[in-house]
Amino acid sequence: MSDLVIDKLSMRFDLPGGGSVQALKDVSLHLKQGELLSVLGPSGCGKTTLLNIVAGFLAPTEGAITLNDKRVLEPGPERGMVFQQGALFEWMNVRENVGFGPSMKGMPRAEKREKVDYLLDIVGLGDFKEKAVYELSGGMQQRVALARCLCNEPDVILMDEPLGALDALTREKMQGLVLKLWKETGKTIILITHSVEEALLLGERLLVMAPRPGRIHKEYNLPFAEMGVDADLREVKKHPDFNSVREEILTMIWDMEEEIMGRTEAAS
Repeated sequence: MSDLVIDKLSMRFDLPGGGSVQALKDVSLHLKQGELLSVLGPSGCGKTTLLNIVAGFLAPTEGAITLNDKRVLEPGPERGMVFQQGALFEWMNVRENVGFGPSMKGMPRAEKREKVDYLLDIVGLGDFKEKAVYELSGGMQQRVALARCLCNEPDVILMDEPLGALDALTREKMQGLVLKLWKETGKTIILITHSVEEALLLGERLLVMAPRPGRIHKEYNLPFAEMGVDADLREVKKHPDFNSVREEILTMIWDMEEEIMGRTEAAS
């Protein structure tokens, strides 16, 4: 089982002029294979720091992360990252971008081509295989980024605000695609977002983090991601529980922001 275990994780950043910032404090989480987790909270709560530690980009000050019973110490192919911007290679076409990982692994050309074409069909880009990435819209570029991530066959997909730069209609379509890929591939997904609505729609589990130091404030287990796999997301949003949980979380985050502002004003 490809379980991800975060054990008493803390992260402190030392400042050049002295002093430090405690970005995370005693964060623990057990994510089972195939779970979809969304993480949100006010600015400064350590969401992206947590994701970067899981990715292996940062080493924590304290605590540990294990995946498949192996400690995470650096980036690795078992963890795929999808950024807010596609981070695609503009000198390559769509097919070459998606097949970059398998090319680096020396996968036979015919096998790689079959795999890439299959994934591009899944994300709705079967007719755009030979296009340059700069010819694609932002939403299409994010579809390429998702297909490229899946082509490397990671156990865990890490998403840092992957839909934040998209217009409302494209964002909703991409939310549906994320749910479809989650259900069809059985991948474990961690999604960072600033949108409470998106966190509710895409989070089978949802963490609300509190800032300074960043820590888990509350966890929810929600039915909306499962509902959204086979239903119109706009219909899911009409569910009475969706609205009540959204208002509860919005109030929670608003109160945190007010507390942060109060601290800032008191210190000035």
